Amino acid sequence: YNGTCVFCRIARREEPGTALLSCEYEDLVCFRDIRPGAPHHYLVVPVEHVGNCKTLKAEHIPVVKRMMEVGKAVLQRNNFNDLNDIRMGFHWPPFNSISHLHLHVLAPASQLGFLSRLVYRINSYWFIT
Repeated sequence: YNGTCVFCRIARREEPGTALLSCEYEDLVCFRDIRPGAPHHYLVVPVEHVGNCKTLKAEHIPVVKRMMEVGKAVLQRNNFNDLNDIRMGFHWPPFNSISHLHLHVLAPASQLGFLSRLVYRINSYWFIT
């Protein structure tokens, strides 16, 4: 736990302004992005402080898979079912605003605006899927 990390505080329900969405796993939380890049834009965050996608190791594969499962499930719970029109990924440091691992879940990808298409560009120098 890092008390200065906003995602650690959100995950521990210490940020009352952030509503957590239903999540199947106790080690993950999900909430809406405060600057949405698409009609559906959610963040899936591990409760445990994991630095960023550069710090991931093979042992993190199961948690990343669960993060993706949660992302798909929250879309479906919010009546978005075209899983071929979604974008999920991580901002590659130094292009991440918060150094706590968080998966961006955006849909429909076909409705990303001009700036969002750049910011969340598939496998770019700054965003990896």
